[in-house]
Amino acid sequence: MRCFLSNGFFCETGKYYCHHHEGNGFPKRQNMADIQVSIGSGETKKFPSGITVAEAIKTLCSGKERKNVVAVRVQEKLIDLSDALTQDVALETVTKDSPEGQRILRHSASHIMAQAVIELFGPDLKVAIGPATEDGFYYDFDRKEPFTPDDFTAIEKRVQEIAAAKLPFTRKTLSIAEAKKFFQDKNETYKVELLDEIEAETVSLYSQGDFVDLCRGPHIPHTGFLQAFKLMRIAGAYWRGDEKRPMLQRLYGTAFYDAKDLKKYLFQLEEAKKRDHRKLGKELELFAISDQVGPGLILWLPKGALVRRLIEDYWKDEHYRNGYELLYTPHIAKREMWATSGHLDFYVDDMFSPMDVEDVSYQIKPMNCPFHIGIYKTRKRSYREFPIRWCELGTVYRFERTGALQGLMRVRGFTQDDAHIFCLPEQLEEEIFNIIDLNLHILKTFGFSEYDIYLSTRPEKYVGSDENWQKATDALKMALEKKGLDYQVDPGEGVFYGPKIDIKIKDVIGRAWQCSTIQVDFNLPERFQLAYTGEDSKDHQPIMIHRALMGSLERFFGVLIEHYAGAFPLWMTPVQAKVLNITDGQLDYADTVYQELRKADIRVEKDTRNEKLNYKIREAQLAKIPYMVIVGDKEMETETVTVRMRNGKNLDPMSVSDFAELIRKESRIR
Repeated sequence: MRCFLSNGFFCETGKYYCHHHEGNGFPKRQNMADIQVSIGSGETKKFPSGITVAEAIKTLCSGKERKNVVAVRVQEKLIDLSDALTQDVALETVTKDSPEGQRILRHSASHIMAQAVIELFGPDLKVAIGPATEDGFYYDFDRKEPFTPDDFTAIEKRVQEIAAAKLPFTRKTLSIAEAKKFFQDKNETYKVELLDEIEAETVSLYSQGDFVDLCRGPHIPHTGFLQAFKLMRIAGAYWRGDEKRPMLQRLYGTAFYDAKDLKKYLFQLEEAKKRDHRKLGKELELFAISDQVGPGLILWLPKGALVRRLIEDYWKDEHYRNGYELLYTPHIAKREMWATSGHLDFYVDDMFSPMDVEDVSYQIKPMNCPFHIGIYKTRKRSYREFPIRWCELGTVYRFERTGALQGLMRVRGFTQDDAHIFCLPEQLEEEIFNIIDLNLHILKTFGFSEYDIYLSTRPEKYVGSDENWQKATDALKMALEKKGLDYQVDPGEGVFYGPKIDIKIKDVIGRAWQCSTIQVDFNLPERFQLAYTGEDSKDHQPIMIHRALMGSLERFFGVLIEHYAGAFPLWMTPVQAKVLNITDGQLDYADTVYQELRKADIRVEKDTRNEKLNYKIREAQLAKIPYMVIVGDKEMETETVTVRMRNGKNLDPMSVSDFAELIRKESRIR
């Protein structure tokens, strides 16, 4: 028999051993060969075969470090602390504060919530799936009665009780047939359906208390690791996303290891409502989305378009200073090009349908890279030309389901601040250094000095040789380490053609946003048979680096709106000043001031309506305008202006030319 409370382990004779139940119907552990276990770059130590990860960590980690570990990674696979080790292994710890540690907690919290719901509302209720999400988790339930706010209170209370009980998460491996029978006996039809689609011979089940769920894991060691939990909302969700299938009730929640983190998160949510770029974008007349034009397609209004021009001009200037050349490429290409690039094999679900032109199939572009390769191939290249740095603000189109679209953050058409570098093998490291430097410099200019860096490794589906993948991954890793930048490994999150560095910027309220990416690619140069003439007069294959610093102008603009709550820095605000007259007696002088500021290249508006001054000041403040230029009889007589800042502070009266110089000087600082 096998223990339901432990993975246990098999010895070489095939006998099953379990440290939880030695001598209780189970054989006792025999002396077995020692194994070598290490954590990271730390010391390797000997342990008896069959020792659990948790037992090994007690020796290999200090007490403080040990308390922070919730799982480990072995060769890019995450495993539980209760797993048994039976061979030499190098472990990487997964800590509470890591992205994987957060996901493990939140997925575990979904199991705990499901247990609470079943205990509160009875066995007639059926469970479906409960994954972790970016900032929490959800679980789908099949229940006739709708959940109510009172139910939320009861569920939260029961979750807290389960957490306080510190129930261990335990794993059991069953054959598909055994697992199906288990869930059929419990009338859990959704689990049975999932099992019907699994091709593996065995599956794992996790339990805490009396609740058992089909799950790959890993999970937190016990429910007590869940220190803060809150149900957020409820929504309807069709089973498997199919409107012909049953409508389930989806409970969304979030979870943290520390109650202070939950408090911080709830504050962020309230602050985020005030900063929502969709709300501010409409109020400040920055962008619009039209049902007639189509969902996910952005209309840049004059003020937003002006901000975009300022961003683009700065971007182009910085790239010129850093040795890049600007390109422009078409929006469509023959479909066969996307077959050569591999996008039809790996990316077709994210592409729009093709179009036929004169019996030739064309594809609207989801990427810019094959076009830059086309430019590379317009003539023979020499090693003397390298590195070649080409950049483009290239608009691409990707299919996103309507339900996934979100303002500027998730769209169907967007402009990437794209660039591709073709370099020699010996230039690769320096080019990655240069990209990182330029990347962080540009982010800092826009007000982002805090960020998380991730090294995303090979996904399950990929192209190219393992050797080239390892070279590319090592190059990115070495560059980060030589730059002294802290980073985390994000297993399996690379793109199909290569590993990447992802930089997630943090806004003023601490939220992380995916923007920058740097990718090393041996694959596309090989697929498109790129070559250059080397110093030996023979053909060689270049290395290609893909990179985007802001990601997309649309998403980056949305992040900027929320980061600054619409009150942009002076250099990139669409309206830097607004001229306000006190009475109609200053209409002509107000227009003179307005015209002088325009001639001085100040972005200025005027409000000469017959309204009270306080009303016009209030409207200018709501429009997030940095400076209000007030003119009355006194200012008209002395040919000066009184300047009021959007924070309410008044400056001493000054001439129009002095005010224009103040604006120019502040804008240059960025």
